[in-house]
Amino acid sequence: MEQEKHYRHELKYQIPYGDYLAMRNRLQKVMTSDPHTGEDGRYQIRSIYFDNSEDKALREKIDGVGKREKFRIRYYNDDFSFITLEKKMKIDNLCLKYDARISEEECRKLLEGDTAWMKEHPEELVRETYAKMIYQRLRPRVLVSYVREPYIYGPGNVRVTFDSCIRTSLYKREFLTKEVVDISATDTPQDMILEVKFDAFLPEIIQDLVQVRGIRQQAFSKYGACRRFG
Repeated sequence: MEQEKHYRHELKYQIPYGDYLAMRNRLQKVMTSDPHTGEDGRYQIRSIYFDNSEDKALREKIDGVGKREKFRIRYYNDDFSFITLEKKMKIDNLCLKYDARISEEECRKLLEGDTAWMKEHPEELVRETYAKMIYQRLRPRVLVSYVREPYIYGPGNVRVTFDSCIRTSLYKREFLTKEVVDISATDTPQDMILEVKFDAFLPEIIQDLVQVRGIRQQAFSKYGACRRFG
């Protein structure tokens, strides 16, 4: 790949809303809010995930395949001026992400099945996605939406996020529109998804701040939750 990146640790937990409030209060004394958030310290994320007719990405997740990859298109706060095509690779609890900017026009072409422009694109990731759309038959499958509240901490390059309001729409006509009709994707929509990402080490102070009695790490997948409906 053209971008030099390294695998990062990624831990996920599903926590009750009350525990989120207590944890957020602790984190705000040590960590800083991501500068890309709005006045409320949050932003909305929409991701269009790819899969094939055999549900390759979904099956690998369900079956617990240790090494896997997913492709998605992502944009924030319904702003179509900044859209990225992303490839996320996972090896157990390690993750690595590559991304490439694409224009709204390019994105709409891709969603409509016009992929010829991808073959000679200057971004390597776009060309790779084109190849896998050909020989793996990847196609846009589901729209995943949620609200993220992110915090950052310099030592260890730590990023702690709380995700909520996880919703989904399976209809292709809903992709890349500001009037999304979707439904809740979880049985307990009041719960929060806590994600902790870091490089080689997680500082002890952050370890202490994110500990909640009775919760355990789990392999929660927003994509998997949203594919329950089709």
